[in-house]
Amino acid sequence: MKRTQQPLIKKDLSRKMVFLTGPRQVGKTSLAKAIAADYKSSVYLNYDSMADRKMIIDMAWLPSTDLLILDELHKMPEWKNYLKGLYDTKVERLQILVTGSARLETFRQSGDSLAGRFFRHRLNPLSLAEIPEEDEHTLDLLMERGGFPEAYLAESLAESNRWRLQYIDGLIRTDILDFEKIHDFRAIQLTLELLQNRVGSPLSYSSLARDVSVSPNTIKRYIEIFEALYIIFRVTPYHRNIARSLQKDAKIYFYDTGMVKGDDGVRFENLVAISLLKHLNAIEDYQGKPTALRMLRTKEQKEIDFVLVVDEKPVQMLEIKLSDPTISPSLRYFYEKYNIPAVQLVKNLRHERADNGIEVRRALNYLGQLEL
Repeated sequence: MKRTQQPLIKKDLSRKMVFLTGPRQVGKTSLAKAIAADYKSSVYLNYDSMADRKMIIDMAWLPSTDLLILDELHKMPEWKNYLKGLYDTKVERLQILVTGSARLETFRQSGDSLAGRFFRHRLNPLSLAEIPEEDEHTLDLLMERGGFPEAYLAESLAESNRWRLQYIDGLIRTDILDFEKIHDFRAIQLTLELLQNRVGSPLSYSSLARDVSVSPNTIKRYIEIFEALYIIFRVTPYHRNIARSLQKDAKIYFYDTGMVKGDDGVRFENLVAISLLKHLNAIEDYQGKPTALRMLRTKEQKEIDFVLVVDEKPVQMLEIKLSDPTISPSLRYFYEKYNIPAVQLVKNLRHERADNGIEVRRALNYLGQLEL
């Protein structure tokens, strides 16, 4: 399946290095190799391979190479200085694509030795807007299996579940332990399992700490690790120019909707969350505008599921419903009070309509039209 970002990455490669980041097994290597097929003399090198590692250190690719793909390079000591020297001294024809997941993104954020030398591209799971067959079956399949290519494209649900079992095991046993030395393996595993059952609910560190029998600070660190590894992401309240009465509790969602344990309503909300995050990432990566996915909640329990923030301004509010087309009282309240464009997004909806300024949209149509 051709990824939407392929021509965008190729365009940026002609100008600077490209860093391609994203969750484990989201398709970064496959995308990199698909891009390589458009070049006459490309080289793919993985730092985990001893033979490739020697070529990387010695810079032993042929002078005719026009695309150099470096995977897992962040495991190399002083990799940023290596890239800086490589980029500053390379021949004009050589284009450089660096791929990696959590470590690459984390290290990218520290220091500025590569400033001005690369573009970032974030690869997220498949979404409705990226899949050619946009129909209710596709939407149901994404809710059931999530958007990771191997799980989504599996021959059966059983095969999808088998992939996920190995994926989660690899995350815990390899990625998490490689990212940070964890003393209590069972505690971090239990934390992840509990989060799978609390998607879309207010995140309470103290409650999780009691259930896992660790300190709230330990739970907070675990969640930071899950975020850094692209397992979960937090949606925090939007507060700029909004009354101070708004509560600050965050909600968590999974990059892989297939990991969510809950009813169809919870899975649908998670699918919308990752679709919106992917949309906002694209705006930030390709238009250069800062973005954020937020929510609204007051002490009086008035709540809106999502707020899209672009250039620090709320551009749209969304309330997510599985089947209820009746305008949410909270959505009506915030729309009338702050005049932020509002949408009630419904999965099972017969007719789209406008209701006193608020749009009631069919999820299939709305998600299928999101910019990527």
